[in-house]
Amino acid sequence: MIKRRGDRFSTIILAAGKGTRMKSSLVKVLHPIYGKPMLSYPVAVARYVGSEGIVIVVGHQAELVKESVKDNDDLVFVYQREQLGTGHAVLQTKDRFLDFEGTILILCGDVPLITLHTVRSLLDYHFSCDAAVTVLTTVLETAHGYGRVVKKTEGDILKVVEERDATYEEKKIREINTGIYCMESEFLFEALADIDNKNAQGEYYLTDIFKIASRKEYTARSFIANDPVEVMGINTPDDLKLATRVIEERMRKGSNLY
Repeated sequence: MIKRRGDRFSTIILAAGKGTRMKSSLVKVLHPIYGKPMLSYPVAVARYVGSEGIVIVVGHQAELVKESVKDNDDLVFVYQREQLGTGHAVLQTKDRFLDFEGTILILCGDVPLITLHTVRSLLDYHFSCDAAVTVLTTVLETAHGYGRVVKKTEGDILKVVEERDATYEEKKIREINTGIYCMESEFLFEALADIDNKNAQGEYYLTDIFKIASRKEYTARSFIANDPVEVMGINTPDDLKLATRVIEERMRKGSNLY
């Protein structure tokens, strides 16, 4: 049983990847959207939602990434020397959370359209159902290329399986992983010690902790984001153009950017 220590939480933002599909020498999270680097959007959401601390995992062009958010003295940077998967990236932050007992919110540096409302709702849901881990998901008409959320009959998550490792039946599932999570720190780092890289990519998948949660009978839940665009990852120049249009539309309507 994971014991919750109130509703305190800190944030990890994953920002180490290069982003080869952007076809640019600039690391992906520094591509501008409405005049700001992509990374600045999830950083702002983490701050506005009330995170105690923000740890950013950097890798490619680490110094440029740090420089892009240098006015924010509440940020801590952790370097991922080799990009060996999302599980490996989060594991690099372990020493920063040795004395932290609470929830860890994990955001992605390349998911800039996520809103304060959705992140707050995810946290509230995670706290209310006393889960060890909750993943933000969305439902797509065509889920090709995304990790599928496989559930038990009672609704708890059995596993999250990547496209390349999914069976024919699992590929029919339309609820997909967005890469955004809430996890209890005690469970997170305990589970990360058990994951391996025996998969099609040869990487340490953060999603493997769902199988560990299921095996140890911890509560693992999903919270569905209604708007798939809000949780889209920016991987190509076309994605970047779409994200810019979304931000421009939010500004036109006078709504909060976050």
